[in-house]
Amino acid sequence: MQLTIDTSIFSKIPDFKLGIIYYNKTIVSASPQMLKGRLQLFQEQLYFELLDKDFTDFNGLAEWRSIWTTLGADPSTKPPALQLLLQQIKDRHYTPSFHSAEDLNTFFSLQYEIPTVIYDADKIAGDIMLSIGTAEDGYEGLNNQFNTLENILLLSDGYSPFGSPYVDSIRTAVTEETENIIQLLFIRPSLEQDQALQLTNACGKMFTSINGGDYQSSVLDRQNPNFILTKEVEQ
Repeated sequence: MQLTIDTSIFSKIPDFKLGIIYYNKTIVSASPQMLKGRLQLFQEQLYFELLDKDFTDFNGLAEWRSIWTTLGADPSTKPPALQLLLQQIKDRHYTPSFHSAEDLNTFFSLQYEIPTVIYDADKIAGDIMLSIGTAEDGYEGLNNQFNTLENILLLSDGYSPFGSPYVDSIRTAVTEETENIIQLLFIRPSLEQDQALQLTNACGKMFTSINGGDYQSSVLDRQNPNFILTKEVEQ
């Protein structure tokens, strides 16, 4: 399985970077109390920050809202998933614990101020393309609505679109039966390549310390827009 970033993205965002982590033979389960507590505490701390801050005061979110505008999308009507998370926290509707993979994905997004997504790799058909969505692109999302993805970063496989940093589809959702996971980190373009790789590896290490399994990771950019995923990871 190969993931490729379409060249149209680099024409609009020359420094675009995508962290990719492939987890092999993980065990997704109810989150340990340590992770539940850490996620809850982090959201409570952010709530008090949001009493005095606007969303644009968060550097990561401000950068991603700017990217949304560059792509032609409206962040006020279809914001990045990170903004939706912060809005819920501001309204004191904290994201509850779901399972160990999703909770970590939420934690990484809040900690690094970037959109993050996870997918069941065994539900993906063929190769993956990251492109910019058109008016014809859409799917049933985890928000229980049909979502159109025009001018929004869009992940598609050989079957159909299945994900984005706005909202993901039901088809490729990670469950407690999932063993192989693809996680994508929509890293701030302003971050240097070595810092982006450090961030990506830090996420991989923390994820496998809780869920087990192995991981392989990379940061894709204009010079390196492809990544090949293999089911067995060499140590």
